[in-house]
Amino acid sequence: MYKAFRQSIKALTANPVRTGLTTLGIIIGVATVILVLSAGAGFRSLINSQVEMFGTNTVIIETRVPPTTKNRSNSAASSDMSRAMSAVAITTLKMRDAEEIRRLPNVNNIYGAVFGQKVASYKDVVKNSIIFGASPERFEIDKGVIKEGRFYTDQENSAAAQVAILGNSIANDLFGQEDPIGKTIRVGDLNFEVIGVYDKRGSFSGMSDDQYIFIPLNTAQKKMLGIDYLVYMIAQVKNPQLADVTAADIGDIVRRNHQITDPYKDDFSVQTMAQSMESFNTIFNGITFLLIAIAAISLMVGGVGIMNIMYVVVTERTAEIGLKKALGAKPSDILNEFLIEAVLVTIIGGIIGVAVGSLLGLTVSLIATATGLSWAFSVPFYAILLGVGVSAIIGIAFGVFPARSAAKLDPIEALRYE
Repeated sequence: MYKAFRQSIKALTANPVRTGLTTLGIIIGVATVILVLSAGAGFRSLINSQVEMFGTNTVIIETRVPPTTKNRSNSAASSDMSRAMSAVAITTLKMRDAEEIRRLPNVNNIYGAVFGQKVASYKDVVKNSIIFGASPERFEIDKGVIKEGRFYTDQENSAAAQVAILGNSIANDLFGQEDPIGKTIRVGDLNFEVIGVYDKRGSFSGMSDDQYIFIPLNTAQKKMLGIDYLVYMIAQVKNPQLADVTAADIGDIVRRNHQITDPYKDDFSVQTMAQSMESFNTIFNGITFLLIAIAAISLMVGGVGIMNIMYVVVTERTAEIGLKKALGAKPSDILNEFLIEAVLVTIIGGIIGVAVGSLLGLTVSLIATATGLSWAFSVPFYAILLGVGVSAIIGIAFGVFPARSAAKLDPIEALRYE
């Protein structure tokens, strides 16, 4: 076996250009697999960081357009915050719903929130911004950290006070190096005193808390948007193990308040954080599988390329094979030599592919981090095993046919070959 291994190394190094081109398909395929799995791990870290902002012990209640009778398959999982800001306004979700939900035994706290878009300005700086109005209970549930200043109070919310907490990016855009605390900004047609600035939080799905202006819920409803309803609520549960039961209880309360008798006509959705993650994982796993399948096609093409090259090598070395057999080499010796050669090519390609894929994954991580995303770079160990293991299997699978062809050559006919 050692002699066959040495002969295979000698054959590969004798023609480095051909060896390099042969491994190229394997390199591309393995690098793609590593990149997909590395980017997937980074994306999961991003999702986890977003989940941690709300906490894993939360239930989201948000408005949605009721499904039509032709599309009753729509579920609560199909609703998201982007629909909350769509052209169709659902006006039935109110703070009275939140107050009843708060009385459930497993609910620790709850807050309501609304969105709106307004122009914010300070001196000669003007920015389009998202107004986020929420009740003060949000600060006990949300995991955001105040960099400077303070949160607004229950009294300020009740009085519809014109106070604001700025996201990190909007604060930098409006004030630059100037201290925002205590300054007055213009939001829409009203003046607001800046009482706080959030630490940098990053963005997700095109929406960034760093660009939001956070104001009391009553101020947003009465003075800014002229509405009395909520876009969504987030409830914090005491025991996450009972979150599904609590979500069902919440659905019953809201359905009763909205006088809905048919659950298919719900104008709201209720999701636990676990359900949200499950929905995400289902979608994400499907996308990952699709991308890996595409990479597998590249690996298969690389394997076919290896098989073709090995057949060419067998043809080129027919006389050599005949001479070795004439000198006493067994068919198994010839088989091992060519099979080891094919496996070495694919393993080398797999190792280089892992390195290239890791480098690309690191590049994606650096770009994502530079844009404000909480993206952690990692290459899962199973991805490395998958890349190198699959490449070795492909080497065996596609190398065995030309290797067997070489082993079966008749030594007399091989010696006559020119």
